[in-house]
Amino acid sequence: MTATDSPLLLDIAATGFPVLQPGHGPIPSATYVPATPGNTLWGRLPCEADAPVAAVRPGSVLTVDTLSHEGVLEDQGRDPRAFFARYGVAGAHVLDDAQQTANSDTAHDFDDDGPHLVTGPIAVTGARPGDLLAVTVLGLTPRVPYGLVSARHGFGALPGEMPSLPGPQMTFATAHADGAGAWGRMAVDSSDPARGALHFPLRPFLGVMGVAVPGDERPHSVPPGRHGGNIDVALLGEGATLYLPVQVDDALVYFGDPHFAQGDGEIALTAFEASLRATVRVEVIPGGAALRPGHGRVTPFAETDDLLIPIGLDEDLDEAMRDCVRCALDLLVTDYGIDRHLAMAYLSAAGDFAVSQVVDSVKGIHGKIRKSDFIEVTRPS
Repeated sequence: MTATDSPLLLDIAATGFPVLQPGHGPIPSATYVPATPGNTLWGRLPCEADAPVAAVRPGSVLTVDTLSHEGVLEDQGRDPRAFFARYGVAGAHVLDDAQQTANSDTAHDFDDDGPHLVTGPIAVTGARPGDLLAVTVLGLTPRVPYGLVSARHGFGALPGEMPSLPGPQMTFATAHADGAGAWGRMAVDSSDPARGALHFPLRPFLGVMGVAVPGDERPHSVPPGRHGGNIDVALLGEGATLYLPVQVDDALVYFGDPHFAQGDGEIALTAFEASLRATVRVEVIPGGAALRPGHGRVTPFAETDDLLIPIGLDEDLDEAMRDCVRCALDLLVTDYGIDRHLAMAYLSAAGDFAVSQVVDSVKGIHGKIRKSDFIEVTRPS
């Protein structure tokens, strides 16, 4: 593993982001779910047989702590305080729940399980299969002002080619908030500060939001699917709503894989991985899986105030694109009553499609459809 010892401690106060230990700092809702070992799964996603760690009614707002897996994984030593000390992070500025998880007997098989820590499941009482669960992201607050981008051999967009050096490649990054906004920083050469740094905007979002699958077998945390999970769509930040087809009674929703920023594609293997505190609203649309986006479609999609966001998922990137286009057509037919052939023509002229990620075995495509293009269209009654 490549890591460079830092001669100086990271000045947390200068970053503009305080460290949010469990239970400390702003918690803007009455229901709070910390990411303690008893409230999390590691490398697997919840299934129907899992008992909820909390329960809320439809329409509720809840605050959930999420943990990055970086610094906790076995090939990083399973000791986040020791791991981040290499980058100048004082032990007091490492999250207690991350260290507790690393020190715990929480089951995790590095070779067979995924890397992700997920908080939940949380029951949404009364949700039933056939309903849609609408998860609206109201707030995302960094819990620490630092994190990593990781690349490991055999993964990413260029397996066998990058990384070109032996061992996993870990790139340390910091987060900052000031008059210029919220931005990330990566040193060009950690051994020569005079060479400067790369700066880029922060766009926090949760890579994993999903609902439990039927049965008693927990799915692997890496591939996304109709349950949601590791979708990694960077548009799902504050203000976005993700629609998930409910699979089991009470939905059993969960959250994880926090990111401070991710480019479309997530080509290295991970994005800027760092822990977030999320505040979300969960609502149930009865029978929604059969009503929207239409044609019996039962896979996730999303929206913001400005955009409809169709999502396509498949191991084959071409098929993921076709899946996304079908989702886009379904949304336009159902929401606006537009003829399917006209919708296809519109999407070719004005819709945008992008690769969400190519690193999760099941690849993702997402679209961007401007709602403002339809202000003169009368919705079907």
